[in-house]
Amino acid sequence: MDLDLIINILISNWHIILFFFLVAILYSSVGFGGGSSYLAILALTGIVYTQIRSTALLCNIVVVIGNVFLFQKHKLYQWNKVLPLIIFSIPFSFLGGYLRISQTLFFILLGITLVFASITMWVSKKKKFDEDNYENLSMLKNSSYGGFIGFISGMVGIGGGIFLAPLLHLTKWDHSKKIAATASIFILVNSISGLLGQYYNPNFSIDWNLTTVLLVTVFLGGQIGSRISNQYFSSIKLKKATAILIAFVGLRILIKYLF
Repeated sequence: MDLDLIINILISNWHIILFFFLVAILYSSVGFGGGSSYLAILALTGIVYTQIRSTALLCNIVVVIGNVFLFQKHKLYQWNKVLPLIIFSIPFSFLGGYLRISQTLFFILLGITLVFASITMWVSKKKKFDEDNYENLSMLKNSSYGGFIGFISGMVGIGGGIFLAPLLHLTKWDHSKKIAATASIFILVNSISGLLGQYYNPNFSIDWNLTTVLLVTVFLGGQIGSRISNQYFSSIKLKKATAILIAFVGLRILIKYLF
């Protein structure tokens, strides 16, 4: 891209770029990719729906990849529990991304996802965990969770962390840091797999000029967020603010496509 084109993209899409930057900081600070919020922002812009999913997944990959390495450095992955989740999610997220879905079905699924994500973000709070109360889920349960969430994530264009993390907390899967680490690698592999599925979908399309600028934006935001990690702001308050945004967008989408 030449300089004039970059300047034109920055001027024309400054509001999208700013929101993506802030979302990347917020989500990376708590180990997530931000796919649900990226989708919400893009849904308000009028961008072609077939491009929304691929752009959001690419941004997910850029944001969480740094978190995955940081979590691995701190030895937060218990691979005998993590692998069943991610191995079975990969083919299903690919299938979800590959499926041809209509614009109406996509936005209905997106609206439901955003409303669900807003609820989980609103009610989430820090909890103290008793290590003696952890439950060792069977490989079948871990695999089924991964496969189901992977499929839905591939269709909608998210990494799936917004579904997986609340489920793991509910089932007392492990303590919060390990769940955040697991959500990060789950988001990474699902985003890559879902993106590959979309690439082989005949309807695949992407505006590489705008997407490249957004990728640089979320990379910078993600690096900042993963390092400050709740040191300078209350993640709970920011998550609640984000919940209001994506709930508004989700309900607006559902009203438009259901009524």
